[in-house]
Amino acid sequence: MAGTVAQVAFFVALVVVIVIHEAAHLGMAKWFGIKVEEFFVGFGPRLWSFRRGETEYGIKAIPAGGYVKIAGMNPYQETPEEELPRTFGAKPIWQRALVIAAGPATHFVLAFLCFALWLGIVGEFTPTDPVVADISTTLNGTPSPAAQAGLQAGDRIVGVDGIDHPTSDELIRYTQSHVGAPVMLTLLRDGREFTVTLTPVLSTVKGERVGRIGVGLAYGRDRKDVVGSIAGGARLVGSTLVSAVELIGGVFSPEGISRIGQLLFTDAGRRPSDPVSVVGAGRVAGQIAASGQFWDILQIFGGINVFIGFLNLLPLPPFDGGHLAVLAIEKVRGKKVDMRKLVPISAAVAAFFVLMFVAILYLDIAKPVNLSP
Repeated sequence: MAGTVAQVAFFVALVVVIVIHEAAHLGMAKWFGIKVEEFFVGFGPRLWSFRRGETEYGIKAIPAGGYVKIAGMNPYQETPEEELPRTFGAKPIWQRALVIAAGPATHFVLAFLCFALWLGIVGEFTPTDPVVADISTTLNGTPSPAAQAGLQAGDRIVGVDGIDHPTSDELIRYTQSHVGAPVMLTLLRDGREFTVTLTPVLSTVKGERVGRIGVGLAYGRDRKDVVGSIAGGARLVGSTLVSAVELIGGVFSPEGISRIGQLLFTDAGRRPSDPVSVVGAGRVAGQIAASGQFWDILQIFGGINVFIGFLNLLPLPPFDGGHLAVLAIEKVRGKKVDMRKLVPISAAVAAFFVLMFVAILYLDIAKPVNLSP
């Protein structure tokens, strides 16, 4: 049930993000006195609309995006001479740049809010100090070392012999290499730190005999206060932006395109690191929520907003970044660019990205990414 709720909430939130993005363009254009003719969520046939002033607002049948129609941005549209002063092209470059940049900027603001809320509500996973998630009462038919030592779910392991603040991997390696030898664990429980001594024993795991103490581990959480959430949210926007640059570069590199072709035309299985569409991201959000980590979808949603924001800033038409690049060229040249000459480039770029989106969407349906081990 939690997974279904998370998926529905995820897609509703995406629609809201589209509205916010386009509303930023709309608001900035109106602020500078530019005529805005239409503001629609979706594409295709008109389902519902109303007019307020000179702008028509509404919803269209295909909820795959949205748009705002600003007077003067369509190079093939004829504009009455009396309305020319209120068209996009009649305004100073700095005003036009702010109108364009307002949309992508909303994604980074939303990402910051999502990350800050996530850090304040549940906190990010910590690489050290693993937490005891569950206790095996017996191993090999006898009481487990953890049960004998009195470990409890929720105990944070902050030390093992001479290792302070071990990672989960360090703890596992240490206990596996000390079968039959006493091991001292330093635990943190209810704000109190204390030590216990136990002896790892051999136990069969997936057909292999390994040293165990009889606990299941979970990552700890570092929950932030207000100041920490704000600082951490800004930090995560920056680090996620770096990851988004690397991800987009990888997906659209020859190797990335080859990987998508391999997935489409062979029996190769999907990996968690493979790119996903909004459908795949929604499914991942549902899986995470179903595992009891509902609020972690805030982290996913923050990351998606950073990705969308950066994608929108690519200096290619028809992206917002393409319009900003044109304005930069106009500033350097001192004269306007004929946007009609860029239409073929816009069409080619749009066709490529639509093709990639459809391919990844198909993979999300035919070979969904599964986070379960």
